[in-house]
Amino acid sequence: MDAILVRGNSPLRGEVPISGSKNAALPIITASILFERPITIENVPALRDIRTLLDLLEVLGVRARREDHTLHIDASELSGSEAPYDLVRRMRASIYVLGPLLARLGEAKVSLPGGCAWGPRPVDLHMMAMERLGARVEVDHGYLVAKAPPGGLVGGTITFPLSSVGATCNALLASSVAHGTTVLENAATEPEVVALADFLAASGVRIEGQGTRIIRVTGTDRLVPERFSIIPDRIEAGTFLAAAAITGGDLRLIGCRADHLDAVIETIRSTGSTVDVGEGEIRCRGKVPPRGVHVVTAPYPGFPTDMQAQIMAVASIGTGVSAITDTIYPDRFTHVAELARIGADIRLEGNTAVVHPVDGLSGANVMATDLRASAALILAGLVADGETKISRVYHIDRGYERIEEKLRAVGANIERIDEEGP
Repeated sequence: MDAILVRGNSPLRGEVPISGSKNAALPIITASILFERPITIENVPALRDIRTLLDLLEVLGVRARREDHTLHIDASELSGSEAPYDLVRRMRASIYVLGPLLARLGEAKVSLPGGCAWGPRPVDLHMMAMERLGARVEVDHGYLVAKAPPGGLVGGTITFPLSSVGATCNALLASSVAHGTTVLENAATEPEVVALADFLAASGVRIEGQGTRIIRVTGTDRLVPERFSIIPDRIEAGTFLAAAAITGGDLRLIGCRADHLDAVIETIRSTGSTVDVGEGEIRCRGKVPPRGVHVVTAPYPGFPTDMQAQIMAVASIGTGVSAITDTIYPDRFTHVAELARIGADIRLEGNTAVVHPVDGLSGANVMATDLRASAALILAGLVADGETKISRVYHIDRGYERIEEKLRAVGANIERIDEEGP
């Protein structure tokens, strides 16, 4: 099994290319189920989660061919409606197949999903959305079993009791070919949701209001394939901003969207770093030690929960007390104990982590507990004295493309090793 070895105190300088967004690519790739003709998607990152989704689509009869960062997907011979446990357990986003399978085939059987092992993230909002479109949905022996009414799904009003990116995406996918008009109320406004809506709109679906809390979708019976490019990954960009901030480095991020990162940029600036925004790029010059921060995660456009662990790593070497509250996933703090092994002084008070100043961090053997925790441990390792070995880095391969290569290219002393090797 792979591990990542980081030797601290290397200054980071240079340019970092930002890959396509994983969280935008997954629902857009899944949308291929709705098409009876091949589609082409560009700027697709090479990630473990993307491979898992393509394996799942192959089981359903969908063919995919990759050329570098371009995917050619053909679902014209879609033949299966069951997404098995063995594949779905690897990634929560597999539930995105529920809506399109139900819409195209009239039925779907999808295993309850897996993914990162923190916090209950129920599928009831996905079930409710499909039911509002006329489907019958039940849980049977660990599977969501859904059947559309005779004649197919019918537009309706779907009111989400809380904002959910996944449920909003599933509702967009299903309603895009439902009869009539669907209104999504309290819809998620994240850029990845907007990207999916823009893709469906470019393919012939009439969609209004994406990026707001109310989205109107008028379904179509004929989707027209268009080439579509995935937006840049805002969480990867935010992670490299944090890398510049924690090391006092000078990084220029290329091919990113600063307008998707307002809350993150504001927080990085509050640490004392200088952040300059240009057309398709962001430059961050870190100032160490960083100032303490007060962060509360919130749905977009608030500070993203997917950046909570990384900003905690920055705060761990801060000059003042920091308070980081996660209102999205209150128990998403499995990285706290591992950061403590590197020398951070973090005390949990409910869903708030209070980070106290320390004299410095020291390298240690730590274990990645989820995708973003992996990134936080790498960031801490960049400034820790000595050597930090991060185990179970298969988590990081789910969401970061060649992170160790990108860091090494800007001066980090980092390598991937085989823990089971000599």
